[in-house]
Amino acid sequence: MKKILLFSALMAAVMLSGCSERYELKKDLKQALKVAVEQNKQQAARMDGFEGKLPRTFEKGEVKFTDASGWVCGFFPGSLWLLYEHTGDEELKTLAEKYTRRVESAKDDKGTHDLGFMVFCSYGNAYRLTGDEYYKGVIEQAAKSLVTRYNPTVGCIRSWNTHRKENPELDFMVIIDNMMNLEMLEWVGGYDEITRSHAYTTIKNHFRDDYSTYHVVAYNEQTGEVVEKRTAQGFSDDSAWARGQAWGLYGYTMMYRMTGDETYLTQAVKIADYLIPRLPADAVPNWDYDAEHQQKDSSSASIMASALIELYGFTQNETYLATAERQLRSLSSEEYLAKVGENGNFLLKHGTGHLPGKSEIDVPLSYGDYYFIEAAMRYLAL
Repeated sequence: MKKILLFSALMAAVMLSGCSERYELKKDLKQALKVAVEQNKQQAARMDGFEGKLPRTFEKGEVKFTDASGWVCGFFPGSLWLLYEHTGDEELKTLAEKYTRRVESAKDDKGTHDLGFMVFCSYGNAYRLTGDEYYKGVIEQAAKSLVTRYNPTVGCIRSWNTHRKENPELDFMVIIDNMMNLEMLEWVGGYDEITRSHAYTTIKNHFRDDYSTYHVVAYNEQTGEVVEKRTAQGFSDDSAWARGQAWGLYGYTMMYRMTGDETYLTQAVKIADYLIPRLPADAVPNWDYDAEHQQKDSSSASIMASALIELYGFTQNETYLATAERQLRSLSSEEYLAKVGENGNFLLKHGTGHLPGKSEIDVPLSYGDYYFIEAAMRYLAL
């Protein structure tokens, strides 16, 4: 009887400890979102003087801009929409409306695969929160533009436009990031053949036996044959570039949500089970899991945390939630979370954009902020 009572007492203590830790994390995340509100309001005030521009990063003491042609253009207005949803602050809604319109011309851009990032993160959140048909119309037009890049022989949506004259057979390139753009097509509807083909072809050709993913797969667009598998932003062709792995995890978790196809859930689970044991102590990945050079990428952690919280909802696997908690705990700490007025009014520090290209190294990244805000809100909703 004493042993039973002792065991019960120990179990109660463990449960209380877990509840206490989650309470503290939620408190920290609420505070982080308050910081996000102030940072984004200050960022919006700065951007007011730069017509047509949107914030991308903060580098060498200066905010670097993009416009409606840049793949990151939708993340700042998207962040404003998420923060409006979290707070109900009408000032944030007004700012979100203003900066979302700076993205509108992207809807007709048939030269990019990134229209999901560009339009759905901004206009998608806008329509979800307002029901304004104007936003829906822009999304539908963006979807029409995006599907012009689909090649039925390859079975994928083209990523980059490389125009390789010397090696034209390598010209049809598909990157793992492209999984993220399928959400917009699934939401609009009517493009099932394209989205499912792209997702299944990516499972077949992008992923290695251990469920890590290549960054780039080049196809012969005449035959659909795989010609080359390599990296562009990672350490080597055979390495696991951290953000690419996060895009894959998020993309297949999202595709399960949108379709209910168990194949996608299985893929997401396999990716998660590959990644989690490879995380460092603070659960914020190095820019590439196989690189000797150590350089954190906070954006990879924010994308992964958001995906793991959603994956936990589908699987009830506590390891996924506990890992997301580790990541959010780190990202909301002083090591990664900027103070109000610092970091160029971005939220997260220590992002890595393209290390081999010597671009955006140890800087804030607008997409890192967006997915951190999304992850924090998802966690607070549990």
